[in-house]
Amino acid sequence: MRIGHSTDIHRLEKDNKLIIGGVTIPYYLGSVGHSDGDCLLHTVCESLIGALALGDLGQLFPDTSEEFRGISSSLLVKKVMSEVKRLKYKVINIDSTVFLEEPKLSSYIFEMRSNIANLLDIEINQVSVKATTSERVGIVGRKEAIMTESVVLVEKTDKQ
Repeated sequence: MRIGHSTDIHRLEKDNKLIIGGVTIPYYLGSVGHSDGDCLLHTVCESLIGALALGDLGQLFPDTSEEFRGISSSLLVKKVMSEVKRLKYKVINIDSTVFLEEPKLSSYIFEMRSNIANLLDIEINQVSVKATTSERVGIVGRKEAIMTESVVLVEKTDKQ
């Protein structure tokens, strides 16, 4: 078994979409990123990359590459999962936290979990997504940024 962890933070600005865990959330601020800016799926990817000691998200999907400009982060997760399966690993579970002052995410959590489960080829009960604020403290609390963390457990398998 191997464990991987990742933390990511993205600026929030007007005229950007707020996409979290593959869910587009109506809000006047959105996440800034080279891809679609889905901070949660970025930590999902990078925790998997870390568990298998494959480097980091920027090495595999550089923000200097036009190939990845505006790309759906779901496609990035699928690319990483292809590598996970090629190396004969499977995901046991993943636990993620979203740090965001506004909007409240409780009504979107199930859909995020479902999206992540589908992308990782696991059951929804193997996916945890939690949301919290920073009580108006720091860049998250001032609504300048979104931050996410993910921890994943993978296990070697005989399947490809």
